[in-house]
Amino acid sequence: MRLDDSPEEAAFRKEVQEFIDKEAPKLGRDAGGTELEQMVSGFMSSQGWFKKLADRGWVVPAWPKEYGGAGMTVMQQFIYNEEMALHRAPRPGHLIIGVGMAGPTIITHGTEDQKKRFLPGLARAEDVWCQLYSEPEAGSDLASLQMKATKDGDDYLLNGTKIWTTMAHMAKYAICLARTDPEAPKHRGISYFIVDMKTPGIDIRPPVNMVGTHEFNQVFMDNVRVPKENLVGEENRGWYVGVTTLDFERSSIGSSIGARQNVEGIVGFAKEHRAEPFSKLDSPVIRMEFADRLIETEVAQMLSYRVISMQSRGLVPNHEASLLKLYTTEMNQRIARTGMKLIGLYGTLGRGEERAPRQGGFAGTFLRSIANTIEGGTSEIQRNVIAQRGLGLPRD
Repeated sequence: MRLDDSPEEAAFRKEVQEFIDKEAPKLGRDAGGTELEQMVSGFMSSQGWFKKLADRGWVVPAWPKEYGGAGMTVMQQFIYNEEMALHRAPRPGHLIIGVGMAGPTIITHGTEDQKKRFLPGLARAEDVWCQLYSEPEAGSDLASLQMKATKDGDDYLLNGTKIWTTMAHMAKYAICLARTDPEAPKHRGISYFIVDMKTPGIDIRPPVNMVGTHEFNQVFMDNVRVPKENLVGEENRGWYVGVTTLDFERSSIGSSIGARQNVEGIVGFAKEHRAEPFSKLDSPVIRMEFADRLIETEVAQMLSYRVISMQSRGLVPNHEASLLKLYTTEMNQRIARTGMKLIGLYGTLGRGEERAPRQGGFAGTFLRSIANTIEGGTSEIQRNVIAQRGLGLPRD
């Protein structure tokens, strides 16, 4: 694993740095908001910046140039993401499902018509997508999904319920897995569809989470008509389409850098408010926790380097990526707990409370971090992957 840049990589890093310094809006982070609120705020105030990224193909840097991307190498993607995170440059996070999942799948399995219809809006940072995968009875065991898709002439009719659908209330399109053959084994008989979220029969209901924010949704479908032209890949082979990824940067370098910046922000807050009655900066326990958290962010960064090093050699990270996801999400929870310990009982004050430190950001971050080890594959799933594929242990 190399920790230094080659001459070509150093030149590209300088290009990215100069572009960010010149063009990126200086938004910073709103410590009082949730991750999604920051993302939406950045989206609403950064349209000119996103257009500049789109003009370079940097909205979808991993995509081939013919589809509006930059065709970056694995190392270029890593450098790009690292510099964007280090400079806190606004990212088109509202596109995470479209750019990271829908777009790559359409590029790999879609028809030319589908590519022409759906990819340009993503490359221009215009179209928001959501992911209709999980159901009330099919979460980690996604292949148990029961949403039905039955043929009706040249269309399919979708019926069922999806849940935990982030940004469904903002999305123009969705990627959706539905069962087209109820008699087939559960990993078969599933098809992959693109759904226009304005189609009649879609009812989006917004559960409010324990942080008091609306991030995800429950989506009900009642005879939602989807044209056959929106079927991606073969009928009944949607499970294999749905797990498709391209060779795009997934080292989570932005996450590890963001975690370090969060710790540095907590330390800075503690120093700035040392005289406040809630401050415990002089506690040796808190000071040791600060040191532990900073060391952990360095470990996360090294794990990110390990993943990108494998990708740069043409290898596909498997249990290594699960290890990184497991470590960083549990680390995020430890960072949030340290922040709460710093302010003690004041941590029970949420947003809108007059005396809440950091506008209630500590409490909001702590509560939101609980979901980190559930979303994107639970910690239990990641440990199974590490045990079976990394350590060679048998299944139960």
